[in-house]
Amino acid sequence: MGEMRDRLEQELKLRGYSPRTLKAYVYAVHNFVKYHKRPAEQMGVAEARAYLLYLIREKQVASSTATQVVCALRFFYTKVLKLSFDLEDLPFQKRRRTLPSVLTEKEVSSLLEAELNVKHRAILMAMYSGGLRLQEVIQLRPKDIDSAGMRIHIRNGKGGKARYVMLSFILLDTLRDYFKRYKPGKWLFYGRTPDEPINSRSVQRMIQEAAAAAGLRKHVTPHVLRHSFATHLLDRGTNLRYIQELLGHRSIKTTMIYTHVSRRALTEVVSPLDWLGSCAKELRK
Repeated sequence: MGEMRDRLEQELKLRGYSPRTLKAYVYAVHNFVKYHKRPAEQMGVAEARAYLLYLIREKQVASSTATQVVCALRFFYTKVLKLSFDLEDLPFQKRRRTLPSVLTEKEVSSLLEAELNVKHRAILMAMYSGGLRLQEVIQLRPKDIDSAGMRIHIRNGKGGKARYVMLSFILLDTLRDYFKRYKPGKWLFYGRTPDEPINSRSVQRMIQEAAAAAGLRKHVTPHVLRHSFATHLLDRGTNLRYIQELLGHRSIKTTMIYTHVSRRALTEVVSPLDWLGSCAKELRK
């Protein structure tokens, strides 16, 4: 699908899609064509539905993966091939709503204390202290650290949105130590060479190793640190709207999920059984 691939990439670039989305969409359409062994322009909704059922039933892909394939095929047929069809014929899977996994404040402290490498510790601190996504921390540049304003500039968050998050005093001290030792250039946290950012898998592996060293039984990922950031802010009384801005959420509904895991939200609600207990005590007096 050489020509079609070029057209797909060009259309995505013209519409400002991120390199990661471009790669994911091209990969999804390529696998779709490979599965049916037919040119994409000779296929339509029926083939797309058959491919999705194959992914769901036989490959048992996650709902997020199926959703990404649906998005890629919808974009390809409507924007690249300019074919019209009822989008409801290629539906999104209903997502199961699961509660985010979070660490306690004590567990976060243990994680940071277990990481002895100053570069790795700075990455962990940056993700937790500002609620940064994995790709956001990887894409940080030294100029994004505003020590005068005590804030971090996230230039290209999810959906291309820019925002500011707070710069922790403890993180700033750690970064100063890191700068002295590593002298970063283009990228704040560089990889094998100063000209390339650190690899995402390297960060994920580093977090898992730090969690193991800290003796944590929970599965710790970059997003768990982000969830923990939001939950701990909510536990300490931070306004939910402010948390939404810090996380870069479009909708407050996305942020509201943390009310289900916040200890403060749970402890402030009195069980009706305890009301009955109070009444019984009054009657016994």
